[in-house]
Amino acid sequence: MSRIGKLPVNLPKGVTVTVGSDNVVVVKGPLGTLSQKVDPDIKVTVEGDVLTVTRPTDQPRHRSLHGLYRALLNNMVAGVSQGFTIKQELVGVGYRVEAKGQILEFSLGFSHDIHMMLPDEVKATAEVVKKGANPVLTLTSYDKQLLGMVAAKIRSLRKPEPYKGKGIKFVGEQLRRKAGKSASAK
Repeated sequence: MSRIGKLPVNLPKGVTVTVGSDNVVVVKGPLGTLSQKVDPDIKVTVEGDVLTVTRPTDQPRHRSLHGLYRALLNNMVAGVSQGFTIKQELVGVGYRVEAKGQILEFSLGFSHDIHMMLPDEVKATAEVVKKGANPVLTLTSYDKQLLGMVAAKIRSLRKPEPYKGKGIKFVGEQLRRKAGKSASAK
């Protein structure tokens, strides 16, 4: 039995889950509504305030789908009840970000500024904690998959380089640093 798949998902107050035709699971909560199509072999049941996911056999395909769909449904429940947050830090001289509603304006050392339109589900705030510190971009959403994709797209605009660490990185991320050529031993 899958360790992740067999765990029940507890539904907090204000969250409702409905399993429709074609095995489409809809999760509604105070922050929004999410839906996920589940493989027809996987059975999703809701009893009271507990959601359970079961599989028909022990085939490797069913075992992998069992844990996958339980994790996706758990993320949906957590998202519509609490939401998710990702913080990114811009490291580099003159690197800036400005949030104007759903449009982010980046200054990342290129000859031009980069404008990025965010999906409606993602909200962004840009802040500088203190003068001289790196700007921090905070992204919040109730959809974990979408939030991760947006954060990855933002990071890809200027990935951290290994020599000085300049670029867009996640707060708390440990970068692998390299020594420059002046540090080589003779």
